[in-house]
Amino acid sequence: MTEEPKGFDSEPDVPSEASDKQPDAAKDAGAAEEAAAGSGGGDAKELTALRAQLDQVRTALNERTADLQRLQAEYQNYRRRVERDRIAVKEIAVANLLTELLPVLDDIGRAREHGELVGGFKSVAESLETVAAKLGLQQFGKEGEPFDPLVHEALMHSYSPDVTQTTCVQILQPGYRLGERNLRPARVAVAEPQPGAGKGDEAAEDQDTAVDAADDEETGGPDQG
Repeated sequence: MTEEPKGFDSEPDVPSEASDKQPDAAKDAGAAEEAAAGSGGGDAKELTALRAQLDQVRTALNERTADLQRLQAEYQNYRRRVERDRIAVKEIAVANLLTELLPVLDDIGRAREHGELVGGFKSVAESLETVAAKLGLQQFGKEGEPFDPLVHEALMHSYSPDVTQTTCVQILQPGYRLGERNLRPARVAVAEPQPGAGKGDEAAEDQDTAVDAADDEETGGPDQG
């Protein structure tokens, strides 16, 4: 007799060891899940710590940036102050030099007025005046201009019927300025209007008005003349 082959419907034999290992695999999966959950909590704590460190770094960076900006502003102010002081010192030095040269320029002016500025002396004098002008020296003071106590110094005083206000009628020494700084006022002779000249004019006008009023009364008024 021959043995019949086993069909596919028959259940295979399962080793007893495999069935025993299934509970252990479930336990290992649960442990892995717990480990993963535990590692996730650690990452959150580490991320929080990193954010706190980042905030500290940003705060420190902002403080250092503010310090740098303040230092830069102070340096710019220092540069401007040094430049302003340098210009002021230069102007003072030039003003002192030109002030010492003013008597020489006065002598040159008097020599020119008397026709003595000739020859080599004329060339030197003109060169000196040119250098003074390049340094910024300006001369002021003219006859006929109103007297200004801020720029004029009156050395002589008189009255004149030809003026209506205090006027410079003669320039005894010209004034000099450097920029907006007056190195020396113009020394002048001034003339004022005659005392009572304005009152006399007013009296004459009043007399003319009175005469016109008397004429109107004699003729019966201006409309009945």
